[in-house]
Amino acid sequence: MKKKILEILYKSALCAYEKKALPSKNFPDIEIEEPKLKQHGDYSTNIAMVMASLQKMAPRKIAQAIIKHIDDPEKIIVDIQIEGPGFINFFINKSSWYPVLQKIHKEDTKYGASKEGNNKKFQVEFVSANPTGPLHVGHGRCAAVGDSVANILLFCGYNVEKEYYTNDSGRQINTLGRSVLMRYKELFKSDVIFPDDCYQGSYIRDLAIKIKKINEKDLLTSDEDKAVSYCAHFAADNILADIKNDLNSFGVDFDNWFSEQSLFDLGKVDSAIANFYDKNFIYLKDGAKWFKTKDFGDEKDRVVVRKNGQTTYFASDIAYHMNKFERKFEKIINVWGADHHGYIPRVSASIKAQGIETNRFNVILVQLVNLLRDGKQVAMSTRAGEFVTLKDLIKEVGSDAARFIFLTHHHESPLDFDIEIAKRKTNDNPVYYVQYVHARISSIIRKSREKNIDNIIFENETLEKLVEPEEIDLIKNMARFPEVIKASAKLMEPHRIPYYLIDLASLFHSYYNKHKVLSDDFALTKGRLYLILAVKKVIRNGLNLLGVSAPEKM
Repeated sequence: MKKKILEILYKSALCAYEKKALPSKNFPDIEIEEPKLKQHGDYSTNIAMVMASLQKMAPRKIAQAIIKHIDDPEKIIVDIQIEGPGFINFFINKSSWYPVLQKIHKEDTKYGASKEGNNKKFQVEFVSANPTGPLHVGHGRCAAVGDSVANILLFCGYNVEKEYYTNDSGRQINTLGRSVLMRYKELFKSDVIFPDDCYQGSYIRDLAIKIKKINEKDLLTSDEDKAVSYCAHFAADNILADIKNDLNSFGVDFDNWFSEQSLFDLGKVDSAIANFYDKNFIYLKDGAKWFKTKDFGDEKDRVVVRKNGQTTYFASDIAYHMNKFERKFEKIINVWGADHHGYIPRVSASIKAQGIETNRFNVILVQLVNLLRDGKQVAMSTRAGEFVTLKDLIKEVGSDAARFIFLTHHHESPLDFDIEIAKRKTNDNPVYYVQYVHARISSIIRKSREKNIDNIIFENETLEKLVEPEEIDLIKNMARFPEVIKASAKLMEPHRIPYYLIDLASLFHSYYNKHKVLSDDFALTKGRLYLILAVKKVIRNGLNLLGVSAPEKM
């Protein structure tokens, strides 16, 4: 509908120019919005004020000229009013909204989809937690954001690949191995002093017990380095398997699991360093190799190879991002925790040094989750190994509630997640509030079939019965759904969809509480069934993009 009003506005302004009512045909981009107050119509535009300097006319005179030359052969508009200094307010014919319902039913699961992406190849890399411990609720929020962004981009016509980067080499893996070995030795009453820099969680002891069952006392007499290496790989493999299971339970499946170690095995890290060294982007200082990241926008240069010969994490990231662009991705999108904010400039610098435009590299930073229980803070410390795992959260509140609530706020805003609210089957729980609409409509459809009303189709005589303000409000809201999806894809902001769904659910609840769907008026019943079935489809499409189920019963 908004697109049609834009077309009418432009044609009318052009007609006003041709009829000499406007002196210039240089029109700015026309923008229209939905007014907050209903008395201001269905749509409003400030085009007259924007055009004033170009036309050298008072805004109200411009508005009058445009209105006088309105070209609306379909009779979409029933009234036009000029408000204040020159706002033009449009009131839409109720019958003009009915085709929106037909479009929803016709496109069904594709309603809201588009071809905006033109099959461009995008990669979304997210979660990518080190396999040194179980996923916690912060990882869960990153998973929900990354997976939804990928779903939305795919829905908008992009060719999307979801990837998990596994940090399965380096110092943290060695620390994991030492941690497990220390706990293993404790099982034999060895006099062990557990280092503070080792991983503290109870899962480390559980892994040690697993190793003991396999090896009994073998590692006590093994070479220390070999024992650490064995424990590291055993633990990392087990933890990664658990991570995959947890993400699967969370409805997240990756197209590719990329190993950091593979970059070393294939010589990609050494090759990347040698390539930049040859280009004079890397220099020697104090026995270490430094990347000239400052020359490419970072605040200072960064070490890629320490003086002991060990590469830094940054060196691996240089090779990894080189590899991404070698795979011909038009754009790469990384979903990182907010604590990685300072890491963006150095990775951007390495991409720029490759001669690649940095606008092909996007980072979504996800803020922390404050876990609450009945409004009270749940104490967590990842260092001490005391935290609520994603697995625990899914077990207690379910995947649907967790995903939906993770997405109810912009990812750059901290999120208060109250476990008890997420468990409630009340309107306080946002996912329940939305899902219940889908389930309630399903129930109404089942009851209609019991009354032998099966053929819910587009019929002018039944839709003409939809004249209540609440009915038109529902249709207007559903007409906005494609715009919401496009904005979510363009800005990579999945929280826009839960906002929209909660608003749509609110409109439906208000409508249902005021009007009967099934009544003795057969034509009205069929019209209202056609309306609410469209609501059900839009709710389902929105929930699907969030990775949340749309239940038929609750």
